[in-house]
Amino acid sequence: MQNIVEARNLTICYDRHQNVINSANFSINVNDFVFITGKSGSGKSTLLKSMYGDIDISSGSLNVCLSELNSITKSNLATLRQRLGIIFQDFRLINEWSVERNVMLPLIIKGFNSSVCQKQAAKLLKHVNLLHKADKFPLELSGGEQQRVAMARALAHNPQLLLCDEPTGSLDEYSSDVIWSLLKSAREGLGTCVVVVTHKIPSSLRIAYRHFELSNGEINEVF
Repeated sequence: MQNIVEARNLTICYDRHQNVINSANFSINVNDFVFITGKSGSGKSTLLKSMYGDIDISSGSLNVCLSELNSITKSNLATLRQRLGIIFQDFRLINEWSVERNVMLPLIIKGFNSSVCQKQAAKLLKHVNLLHKADKFPLELSGGEQQRVAMARALAHNPQLLLCDEPTGSLDEYSSDVIWSLLKSAREGLGTCVVVVTHKIPSSLRIAYRHFELSNGEINEVF
């Protein structure tokens, strides 16, 4: 089975005296749904950021979507990110843009024409039950609605890999359930590999998944 993420002796450090990730070895398959857990400050978000090139690798190898991040060029990193969907803790929506245009952003970057962008945005906003707010702006939405817009944006370009950093951390129970349902449908309906950093795996999620735990710089799979 093909790996979409593969780490070999991966080490990431904030300075020369502190390894956040220490000689980690793991792989994630193209059809996996993966949870990464660990105590606060254990390096979960750091690991996720390394997967899209936002944090440099100190040593070892990290291959994501057939791109080696330890030696990747800026142009190749830009190409890699077009294969990824990323959901941030703080949503990172553009407040000056409408909801529709926020969802269109990955398609605009890839150079699709306005007709294609609008059609895909409408499809995804309908999927997250926000089509009626397409012309609103992020600050006019609740936190849960903003996260659903971020979800739609992350899926707009049909990514191979969806990286989610505490996607429900600041949401109420209803909004959290909606996000988990959308992540499940992304995996089952679109065939997207989903990797989620979270402090707690939801007990209500009915999907086969893998679980990696990060502790003292080590990453171990929990069976």
